[in-house]
Amino acid sequence: MNAELLDARISAKMRAGGVPQPTITAFLGAVHKLMAGERGMLPESAIEAVPALPRLVDLPQTGAADVGLLKSLVVIKLNGGLGTGMGLDRTKSLLPVKGEDTFLDFIARQILHMRRVAGCAEPAFYLMNSFTTQKETLEYLAKYPTLGEGGSIDFVQNVVPKIDPQTFAPASWPAQPQLEWCPPGHGDFYPSILGCGLLERLLSRGIKYAFVSNADNLGATVDLRLLRYFAQTGLSFLMEVAERTAADRKGGHLARRRSNGRLLLRESAQCPKEEEAQFQDIQRHRLFNTNNLWIRLDRLKTELDRNGGAMPLALIANVKNVDPQNPASPKVLQLESAMGAAIECFEQADAIIVPRSRFGPVKTTADLLALRSDVYQVTPDFRLVLAESRQGRPPLVDLDPQHYKMLADFDALFPHGAPSLLECQEFKVTGRASFAAGVVCQGKVGFCNRSPETKAVPAGTYRDTCVQL
Repeated sequence: MNAELLDARISAKMRAGGVPQPTITAFLGAVHKLMAGERGMLPESAIEAVPALPRLVDLPQTGAADVGLLKSLVVIKLNGGLGTGMGLDRTKSLLPVKGEDTFLDFIARQILHMRRVAGCAEPAFYLMNSFTTQKETLEYLAKYPTLGEGGSIDFVQNVVPKIDPQTFAPASWPAQPQLEWCPPGHGDFYPSILGCGLLERLLSRGIKYAFVSNADNLGATVDLRLLRYFAQTGLSFLMEVAERTAADRKGGHLARRRSNGRLLLRESAQCPKEEEAQFQDIQRHRLFNTNNLWIRLDRLKTELDRNGGAMPLALIANVKNVDPQNPASPKVLQLESAMGAAIECFEQADAIIVPRSRFGPVKTTADLLALRSDVYQVTPDFRLVLAESRQGRPPLVDLDPQHYKMLADFDALFPHGAPSLLECQEFKVTGRASFAAGVVCQGKVGFCNRSPETKAVPAGTYRDTCVQL
């Protein structure tokens, strides 16, 4: 099949599926790269490490005048995740974090608090939902009727076809046609915000800056120092990065392209297998993307117009089974892109090093346990922050994945909520252990149950010990 016929076939399928033109344009661009043999690989020879960047801690404190910048800001949360890694089949941001309060409760209250402080209807606020999260998210947030603009509070991430690896045509799976589609990664943010008309509406309101982050990262709050810095420097794009630790070795990192000097984001799927050691060298590649991004909306519109409604983001091609539950089903390619990869698309783009406290995503039940514990406290402006006594260091929580990975099991084994971890450095559980109310852990504490039965952990204080249950 020649390229022209292939484009027509892909476009027809996407239009029939209700996908707007900017996303079609972006997807066709990715398919063309694929056909040309590109797989988005970034070898070490093409990049160099980033030696130094400005730091948030070095920025001067803000004053009353800086609050006025909120009138030019929109806060956008990426809210398309279902938390399937924890056994969820519902929106992850609806998980309770503190008591009955969910991620969405904290996000909504932060926005409403900022508006009260600013004395205006801004910052504007939107969610980028997926088709699977939209309905229950909007129903839940109905209790915050002033959160949206004239009732509008979201736009929807699109879907794209899975691709046959041999022909590059859209994959066919008549037994379950919905499995012919997949999410395009959060790089779809750019064509989506354009295709739904939101970008034009924001610009017409005088909204100049966007702060975009993941809904499951409650560390990603609006810091006026960052907003002022972004406005004063005249940048088009600013990425918040944090310093990599051993736990971040397999995650993407920031680098600079040798050929043009531009910053770029390299994901693990873009690293040649033989160079994994260099990729995971946290002394060489020291910084990772928190996915907290600041974007100048008028400059974004210029770049989108220049590229036919799509950003020329680096290609990420993942090999999957068309039916994820059936390893015998045909192999397909899922083409994705990362929102942070746009750092390379702007001439005036930079990054800034932020404290680890601005990056606290909940990917596992261990992350959730730490947030639910007394290690994290709620501020008057509805942020969740590490207790001051922790000096910026969260405890290392290690829960046996065989028994705690799924949320239902996790909740059953912590029926009274999280133990006290305020003075705990390491908390490890091996085997099935059910925790009573009033468990306090200090220092390095472990609980080990080698039997198949659930063993109880009674109330009490445990300090620098490994308890055999």
